[in-house]
Amino acid sequence: MHAATPPSPRRTFTFRWVGLRSLAVALVFLLLIGGDALFIEPNWIQATHYTIQEPIFTPLKIAQISDVHTDGIGFRERRVLERVSAEKPDIILITGDTVLPERGTYKAAHAFYQGLHAPLGVWFVRGNWENTITIHHERAFYSSAGVHLLLNASAHPRPDIWLIGMDDGPSGRADFNTPMKGVPAGAFVIALFHSPEFFHEVSGRANLALAGHTHGGQIHIPFVHPFWLPTGCDGMLAGWYQEKGTRLYVTRGVGMSFMPIRFLCRPEVDFITLTPDGTVTHLQTAPSGTSSSRAGASATAVSTFAPLSR
Repeated sequence: MHAATPPSPRRTFTFRWVGLRSLAVALVFLLLIGGDALFIEPNWIQATHYTIQEPIFTPLKIAQISDVHTDGIGFRERRVLERVSAEKPDIILITGDTVLPERGTYKAAHAFYQGLHAPLGVWFVRGNWENTITIHHERAFYSSAGVHLLLNASAHPRPDIWLIGMDDGPSGRADFNTPMKGVPAGAFVIALFHSPEFFHEVSGRANLALAGHTHGGQIHIPFVHPFWLPTGCDGMLAGWYQEKGTRLYVTRGVGMSFMPIRFLCRPEVDFITLTPDGTVTHLQTAPSGTSSSRAGASATAVSTFAPLSR
């Protein structure tokens, strides 16, 4: 029998060097991913822009903000305020969860609200965390910050635009039917709510719906289902959805909850510009005694849908 030939020192050294180099590359890769998820993406605000043709008289530029989860005016909040100010939207619509989970304070939210301004106002609907962390004299709080609270209520900030704002469905008592009673038939309706699952209640009865809540999943790994999704999503994670002729946009939102990380899922402020499609030829007078913000205003008499462009 021949004795086994021991591996040469050079070959052993090569194998060890390759192994150590592979381990070092893997560690560097993980550090880069961790740095991106912890420090870069959470503060890398993306402004998304969409243009939709709708039955309205003049263009309307909407800024939608959601899920800020603020603990004070930091870098991320300043970036949002700066971007919204630079975009000069006609109206700002906030779809809930401005307060921070668990330890959030309304003082921090108040400071953020005071930095928002638009000709047609700033409008807000509750998220699940506003229902979890409550505040006394809620309407007075929002009014002092220059924000209009819509709690199962309607308003028309412009004669051809109606807003219907609901309480959060899973955590509160959402009601779409009551505020719709004061809206004229054929009016252009924008429905605001926090959790996307409520879309099924408004589809076919509103022209446009806006929601948040999901954070877009926060962590995206290609070909892998999101690790974390809150209740109330019903499969609607982010982006555009359509049902019964009604469009819904689910924003990825600004902040985070539970896990302070984002990966391949940048925080977002979306700007949706509605442009006239040429179908509206006249206005009809709104009935008196509605819950709108402008008594005696008007609403559109025609409602159609047009293709979406990005």
